[in-house]
Formats: sequence, structure tokens, C-alpha cells
Amino acid sequence: MWGSNATEEKILIAMQLRPEDNKVDIWTFPEAVATDEFARQLLGDWRNDVAVPFPESATHLERELSMTDSLLPVEIKVERGDIIQRAQTEWHFVVLSSKLNEVYQSELVELKGKVAELKSFNNDTWNELKTFWAKVQDQVRERNLLRGHADALRDDTNALFGKLKELRSALDEEFRMTSQGHHDQFIQTLVSLEKRAEEGTRLPALFDELKELQRSFREIKLTREHRSKIWERLDATFKVVKEKRFGPNANNESSALDRLDRRYKGLIGAIEKMQKSIARDEDDLSFQQRKIDSSDGQLEAQIRQAKIKMTKERIRSKTEKLKEMLQTKSDLERRVAGQKEKESKRQKQGEIAAAKAAAKEKIAQSIAATALARKDDDGKLEKAAEAIVTKSTEVKPVVAATAAAAAGAAAVSKVVEAATTPEPVVEATEPVVEEEPTPEPVVEVEAIAPVAEEVAAPEVVIETTMTEELEDVVTNGAAITEIVNEETIVEEKTEG
Repeated sequence: MWGSNATEEKILIAMQLRPEDNKVDIWTFPEAVATDEFARQLLGDWRNDVAVPFPESATHLERELSMTDSLLPVEIKVERGDIIQRAQTEWHFVVLSSKLNEVYQSELVELKGKVAELKSFNNDTWNELKTFWAKVQDQVRERNLLRGHADALRDDTNALFGKLKELRSALDEEFRMTSQGHHDQFIQTLVSLEKRAEEGTRLPALFDELKELQRSFREIKLTREHRSKIWERLDATFKVVKEKRFGPNANNESSALDRLDRRYKGLIGAIEKMQKSIARDEDDLSFQQRKIDSSDGQLEAQIRQAKIKMTKERIRSKTEKLKEMLQTKSDLERRVAGQKEKESKRQKQGEIAAAKAAAKEKIAQSIAATALARKDDDGKLEKAAEAIVTKSTEVKPVVAATAAAAAGAAAVSKVVEAATTPEPVVEATEPVVEEEPTPEPVVEVEAIAPVAEEVAAPEVVIETTMTEELEDVVTNGAAITEIVNEETIVEEKTEG
């Protein structure tokens, strides 16, 4: 820029910052040597770090960079003082950024030494390098590091990551081979257990062996692929053993309530882990806040401020996630309560259905017993009718019949009339008995023969509903009793 010196002579001024020393180099050139060509070289090549020869008449000054004192001596005046002020402010930031870069470069040198000494992959060194790069990225995002410094740190860090990845690849291959061995051993054991399950021998002990194998499976180190395959095979073996031990319904899918309960328990565990993580971040935040009061220098304080900001951001993010998890917990509790109510209603409905089924079965048994009793009563009725017919057909002619014989015939006629549908034949025979004081055998045979026909008739005529059958059983049972009693009376009278 153009300015003037103490003697009011016009001069060309050039300034350059040395951030590592916190110094500013100032050159002034008399107007006689500050040609337009030289000015263009300064604005072009020299500003782009290309060497430009300065004339011997140039004057060199060195000033300490300060936020309070002016960059230029009092005797030098410039036309655009705002440019000097802006440069002074920006250069102060550049100096701080350079110092921060130096801090990171020193950490990077230590990391390079650790990585160079490694013979195999070390996870602690990997995590340390990740932590370092996370800090650098935070400063880059906040634009606390110059682009050139950030690019240099990125390239060096990527080189270290590359070396660690090479070491990890070798370790991964070794781990994969070890995992393959564990996988093959597990599969062989499961095949043996499945074979024993198919044979059905010592199933309780076999189930205990499977549970022990499951515990060892959780503790052993496996690749994701091998772990997935072993888990599927282990689950299949469990189902085989459960089916053999508890029957074909042992592997039915669990109820919706069981699934919700498992999900709820898993969510509770995740909430506890999140709360512990937030508590750790809050402890770290308190530590950083205490340290910032006793930090050595402004640079360390700024770094602490950056860490505090990063920790607060983590706490904020985790707190939002925790709120979502707590909301999910409330939803699950509501769903579990609703599912329990549904299960209770379903259980009550099942009990009602079971009671109905039991009542229906009891009614069916009662009807069957009644039908069997009716069948027995029908047999008794048939036997009683046959007995009456037999007794009637075996009556011998009695020439001297008494009035008691006529009364016995009338009684038998009434019994048949109560058991069957009355016919006029029986009523027609009664006057004959009364008119003949001395009944002939023919008269008695004609009077009794219709009775046998009428007694035999109910076997064909009785075809009713279940309710009517029950009533008939009761009626027929009473009729049978009367028939037996009347039959006894007839026999006694006939013998008399």
C-alpha cells in the first residue's frame, strides 16, 4: 500500500507476518524505486510466496504483533488505515491458529512414534488416534485452524490410520481363522446334539448341555457372519430338543404379551445405559469447567472451551434420545396394560366356553342315560306284554266260572287300555262277560286275543321326539308297574 514517511515523502509499504515468532516484517520503498512493475510483482508473486528481489534502498523494520499497539511506527502514515487494522486483527487469529497447529503437531509426533513401534495392531493406539482426529475435526468445523494447517494434519493422520489399518487387516485375518475354528467346533457339537435328540435319549441332560453351550457362545469371540450362522443353528437345535421333550406344541410362537414384555425389559436396559452415559458426560463437563479456571494461557483455555462445547453437544443429543426412549417406555407400558386386559378377557371367555362345553357334555350324557333307561323300560314293557299274552293263551276252559273270573278279565282289559290306545274290541267284550254267567272257553279266548294284539302294537307306533320319549319313559314305567301288579292279581284270581 502507499503511504508517507516522517518527511512526507511518498513510499510503498509491504508487510509480512511471521506467525511462529509473532512478528511482523515491514519494508518501505522510496517512490523512485517503486515502479509500477515492482508494485505488480509485490501484489502478485510476492503475496504468493514467490521470491522477489528487493532494491538496496529498501528499509526493513520488525514489529511485535499486538492487539493494542499499531503495526506501523508513528512516523509512517498510510492512506487506508482500516486495512492495517483489519490485517492486525486477522493476523492475531492466524498466530493463535498457528500455535494451536503446533500443539496438534506435537501430539501427532508422539502418535507417529507409537505407531512406528507397533508390531501388531493395538486398539488403544487406534482409539487414541481417533480421539486426536476428532479434536482436529472440531477445530476445523469451527474454523479455528487455517486450511493449510488442517490439510497437513489430515494428511499425516491419514497416513497413520493407513499403517494401523494394515496391522488390523493382519489381525482380522488371524481373528477370522480363529473364528472359523470356533464355528466348526460349534457346528460339530450341535450336529451331535441333534442326533442325540432324534434318538430321544436323556433329553433333560441334553437340554442343559444346550444351555451351557449357549452361554459359552455368548462369551466367545466370533465374526459377525459366524455368530449369525451359529445362532441360527443353535436356535434350530433348541427347537428340536424342545419338541422331543415337550411335544409338537413346544415351539409355538410366544404370545404378544410375552413379546411386549421382552421388548420392555430390553428398553429398560437401554435407558439405564443411556442415563449412565449422560452422567459420565456431565462429570466430564464439570471436570473441564473446573480446569478452565486454572488453565495455563489463553490457548489452553480456548481448547477447554472447545471440549466443553463438544461435551455439551453430546449431552444434548443423548438427552433428546433419552426423551424418545422414555416416551417409547410409556407407550410400551400402555400397550402391555392393554394386552393384559385383552388376555384377561380372553381367559374369561375361554372359561365361559369351557363351562358351556361341560354343561353341553353333561346334558348329552344325561340324555344318553335317559335313552338307555327308556330302552330298558321298553324291554320290560315288551316282556310284561308277552307274559300277559302267554298267560291269556294258556287259560283252560272252565265251565263253572265265578264272578271273580269275570272281574279279572275286566281288570286285564283296563290294564291294556292304560298301556295302549283303547280299541272298541275290548269294550265290546265286556257285555258278553256280564251276560254269560257261565263263560265258555271260546268267549275268554275271543276277549283276550285282542289284548295281545294291542300290547304288541306300541313297538311299531311309538316314534316321538326326545322330550316325548322322556315323558313316555316315565309313563311307561308307571304303566309297567301297574301291569305287573295287575298281572299278579289276574294270576291269583285265575288260580282261585
